[in-house]
Amino acid sequence: MKAIVIEQYGDKEQLVEKEVSLPEIEENQVLVELHATSINPIDWKLRQGYLKEMLDFDFPITLGWDAAGVVKKAGSNVQKFKEGDRVFARPELSRFGTYAEYAAVDEHVLSHLPESISYKEAAAVPLAGLTARQCLVDFAEIKEGDKVLVHAGSGGVGHYAIQIAKSFGAYVAATASGKNEQWVTQLGVDRFINYQEEDFADVLSEFDIVIDTLGGEIQEKSFSVLKKGGRLASIVQPPDEKVADKHEVKAGFVWLEPDGEKLAQLANLMVKGEMVSKVGHEFDLSEKGLREAHELSETHHATGKIVINIKP
Repeated sequence: MKAIVIEQYGDKEQLVEKEVSLPEIEENQVLVELHATSINPIDWKLRQGYLKEMLDFDFPITLGWDAAGVVKKAGSNVQKFKEGDRVFARPELSRFGTYAEYAAVDEHVLSHLPESISYKEAAAVPLAGLTARQCLVDFAEIKEGDKVLVHAGSGGVGHYAIQIAKSFGAYVAATASGKNEQWVTQLGVDRFINYQEEDFADVLSEFDIVIDTLGGEIQEKSFSVLKKGGRLASIVQPPDEKVADKHEVKAGFVWLEPDGEKLAQLANLMVKGEMVSKVGHEFDLSEKGLREAHELSETHHATGKIVINIKP
């Protein structure tokens, strides 16, 4: 099968097209014929070697940890999925990722994909959507009426966080650039902040939850908009515990734990029309396509999600 792999750490030129063996599935896995995958910052951070101490994989490495496609074969212990099922998943982190025509995926991270959701819409969701859900539901314990600030509301995690928060009946503020105001506001944002013209810390206060997708100075300033007992979930860097204690808030770093049942809940939101995938950019499964996709992701200015179409 065709796959795009890296054989050493480095820049986007390390992404090369290879013919590799079809994955062997274990008894608790299915073989998925992939129709689409998507790009996340973890892809190029791992490619550059930033995560090698945490994820010490042998080369060659196939990057990519979003999957949408069709089950071609099920392992002997698989109970919920059979050949021909439409599925999507955030596979477990391994060196056999989803920049490929097929992937072996553990049953517990798989979800059935409703017919009304396209493969590219589905491929955009797993890593970013589950991250947003884990921040809001599992960490921050969101409830109706909470005031939620989402940083970088036009990004992958950000645009799902807005919609998930709204599905709980929250009041949502989001930061983004002015060029993204129209579509981000259409997601249901109650207070849009053009970060190029307004400082969120000057105009917001007494918030229950902050979703930090940027870190650094933005994270530091975010503590000031939280009420006592508020929650700050960061996906980029562990918050300073002393600062959190000083503000009397709960703050933590969220590292995604993939879960097929929670992914099914996001699929249900999509079926009900309460969540959509903003696919802002599409590329094909090729050396050129993946290099261009990584280059765009590294700018931090992609609109919504970057999807790789694997089957036409």
